[in-house]
Amino acid sequence: METRGAIAAAAAAAAFTWSNSISSAHHLSQQPFSVYGCRTPKIRCLYDSAPSQKRADQMIVSVTGATGFIGKRLVQRLHADSHYVRVLTRSKSNAQAIFPAKQFPGIVFAEESEWKDCIQGSTAVVNLAGMPISTRWSPEIKKEIKQSRIRVTSKVVDLINDSTSDVRPEVLISATAVGFYGTSETQVFDEKSPSGNDYLAEVCREWEGNALKVQKDVRLALIRIGVVLGKDGGALAKMIPLFMMFAGGPLGSGRQWFSWIHVDDLVNLICEALSNPSYKGVINGTAPNPVRLGEMCEQLGSVLGRPSWLPVPDIALKAVLGEGASVVLEGQKVLPARAEELGFPFKYRYVKDALKAIMT
Repeated sequence: METRGAIAAAAAAAAFTWSNSISSAHHLSQQPFSVYGCRTPKIRCLYDSAPSQKRADQMIVSVTGATGFIGKRLVQRLHADSHYVRVLTRSKSNAQAIFPAKQFPGIVFAEESEWKDCIQGSTAVVNLAGMPISTRWSPEIKKEIKQSRIRVTSKVVDLINDSTSDVRPEVLISATAVGFYGTSETQVFDEKSPSGNDYLAEVCREWEGNALKVQKDVRLALIRIGVVLGKDGGALAKMIPLFMMFAGGPLGSGRQWFSWIHVDDLVNLICEALSNPSYKGVINGTAPNPVRLGEMCEQLGSVLGRPSWLPVPDIALKAVLGEGASVVLEGQKVLPARAEELGFPFKYRYVKDALKAIMT
């Protein structure tokens, strides 16, 4: 019984990341963007290629949170598409280890004191930074979860706003989360739905509120991200080992909603928002077909050829996650109404197809 309880607790801790993967490409629309150079000499933000060699649609994109699960995939995609990437980081050495120069030539790395010089002259900024929330929420951790998002967003917005118009980025893509809506087993949420009343809804409101302070001549897209699925990080990286040990299973009742998105679709959505001027305001970063958590566990077990027989009881979740257990015990059904309206081409509309693609 002790072993089984330990596995259940591990499953609870791992699965909590499902509801909070904010850690994430079809094509880039051929919208022309002007490409500026940096005006200050503190760090080198320009690349060696001559301006005459740049495509009309090439962008210079500064990215916060670039070393996270979603950020890594986004940087890889932008680099593969020959856009110029500036990684805004707190640890240049860590970022350089993740994006070695041999594989990612030309990427610029900037620590916080150098962010200004990279943001000025960028075509766009993508803000993905924030402390992971897949942990037990102490009062100190809750404060840091909120402040890490608000502080970075405020800094990015201030640096954009303080830029003169000739070097100010044209676009800001700022991540937020479906936690904005609160939790419910019965309600259906889209971009027009009001905010919830719990802690994560409060975090998201303040997070978005700071992004909304950006200058009005900067196109702003707020991507409310759901649970991001991918093989090399996020929820599945923690859950797959449990299923391989025949220890996977639903959390709580299994009836709570699971609003997910494949990491490739999320990266595609961000790229489309970078290049397509129609993408502005709030856009839900979720797949069109959310599922109950019990179904998600069934599908994962089926793809892995493993049963999903061990449910994690409420008491185990609460023991591991305390107040944070409410996120996975309740969930929310979030639809990407705006992305559908814009005609965004989801590659993975059903969780079964997403899981099969990830595992193969």
